[in-house]
Amino acid sequence: MEESRLIKRASGGDAAAFNSLMSMHEKRMYAVALRMCGNPEDAQDCLQEAMIRIYRSISGFKAQSSFSTWVYRITMNACLDELRRRKNRPGASLDDMLEAGWAPTSPEDTPERHALRSEVRRTLKDFIGELPEDMRAAVVLRDVEGFSYEEIAGMLDTNVGTIKSRISRGREKLREKIAAKSELFGRYNV
Repeated sequence: MEESRLIKRASGGDAAAFNSLMSMHEKRMYAVALRMCGNPEDAQDCLQEAMIRIYRSISGFKAQSSFSTWVYRITMNACLDELRRRKNRPGASLDDMLEAGWAPTSPEDTPERHALRSEVRRTLKDFIGELPEDMRAAVVLRDVEGFSYEEIAGMLDTNVGTIKSRISRGREKLREKIAAKSELFGRYNV
């Protein structure tokens, strides 16, 4: 397999092999970081931090899990570290989570509907951002990124039962928050 050869070469210090490996995983790593951090700048910082950590420790990769699981675990840890740092920084916000602009695709897509849809998405992202870190990580990896319970357990270095519990509790918290904002969520299908 190409990936195993690249891992071996990257472990020996081959920068081109490492870059090839990272290009195979970069988009999904960034997507995970963006969902966890909530803004492109912090997500990019976390992605870069994860890549540095991977580069420094690739020679210690033992293939006890798949390479992608190992990579996403490091990415999640970089994100969790950033979220912990953010708690200690005043003024951190979830601004710039949505790209601005309105481009109607049908006559029904009015500026009002666009604004309402944007508000629903922003509020839902805020709700996800308010979940405790362990629940947020599990919910994002399962419901947004589509990883299996087993993959998530490997990434977060815990057992499948704990992951299922975190996802269940996280979803319940989200349902409660959505129900409390029924005036917003009841007017538009998310």
